Amino acid sequence: MKILRKLYYWLPPALRMFARRVVFMPIDGWELLTQKKHKLQPPRGMIYTGSGDFMEQGKRFLEYFVQYGNLCPNENVLDVGSGIGRMAVPLTSFLLPETRYEGFDVVETGVNWCKKNISTSYPNFHFQYIPLENDLYTSGGIKANTFHFPYEDATFDFVFLTSVFTHMMPDEVVHYLKEISRVLKPGGRCFATFFILTPESEAAMNETKTFWFPYSKGVYSLMEEKVTAANVAYQWEYLEKECFPTAGLKVKDILGGKWSGIPKYLDFQDIVVLIKP
Repeated sequence: MKILRKLYYWLPPALRMFARRVVFMPIDGWELLTQKKHKLQPPRGMIYTGSGDFMEQGKRFLEYFVQYGNLCPNENVLDVGSGIGRMAVPLTSFLLPETRYEGFDVVETGVNWCKKNISTSYPNFHFQYIPLENDLYTSGGIKANTFHFPYEDATFDFVFLTSVFTHMMPDEVVHYLKEISRVLKPGGRCFATFFILTPESEAAMNETKTFWFPYSKGVYSLMEEKVTAANVAYQWEYLEKECFPTAGLKVKDILGGKWSGIPKYLDFQDIVVLIKP
C-alpha cells in the first residue's frame, strides 16, 4: 500500500486522474451496462477523493452532521471541497427545497459532474469551480491563502470540510478558518476533519506506522515530503490555541479517528466541530 501510494503521488496531477480512470474502466463499464449503481453515483474512475463505498460514506457523514453538528433540514449549507458530490448526494434528500446548498472545488471535472447530475434535479444545489493551487490535484492556480470565498458575510448555518485541511499548509488553514467564520451566521457550526497529532495519536502512529507522518515541520507533519498537500497532520495545541481563536471560532466537540491506531474512534480522520459565538 505504501509503495502504491508513493507511486501515485509521484505522478503529476493530470496523470493521477488518468491512471484512476484506466484502472476502474472495466468496473465502470460493467456497472454502466448492468445499471446496478445509484443514479447519483459517479463512475468509480472519476472519484478522486476518499475511499470505500461512495453512497454509504455520504450517508454516514450526514448522520455525523446531524448528530454532532446539529444540522437541520432548514439550514443553509456550504460544502468546502465539494469534490464529485459524495456529501452533496445524501443532502439532496435531507435539506428542504427552499434551503441553500453551495459547494466549491478545485477539480473542474467533479464540479461539472455535480452540475449536470445534481443541480439539474435539485436547483437549490449550486457548485462552483475555483482554480486553486494544490500540488495534489492541480498544477497551478489561485493561492489558497488569499482566496476570498464568493459568498456574503453571515450566509450559512453550517459549513463542512471533509479531508480538506488534511491537504493544506498552516497559512492556508488559518485563512480558510477566517473565511469560514466570516460566512457563518452567529451560532453557526463548522464540521471539519483533520489528522491531529496528540501524545496519544503520535504514540499509536509510531507503533503501527500504517498511516504515518515522519516528516515533522514543527506545528505540522507530512506523509510525503515532496507533495506537501498529499497528507498533512497538525499539532492539536496549535489548532486549539492559535488557529481556531484567531478565526473567532470555539471548539464544540472533538472526535478521534482510527488513522493513527488509537483504540476508540468514530471515523478514519479526526473530526472537530467548531461554533461561531
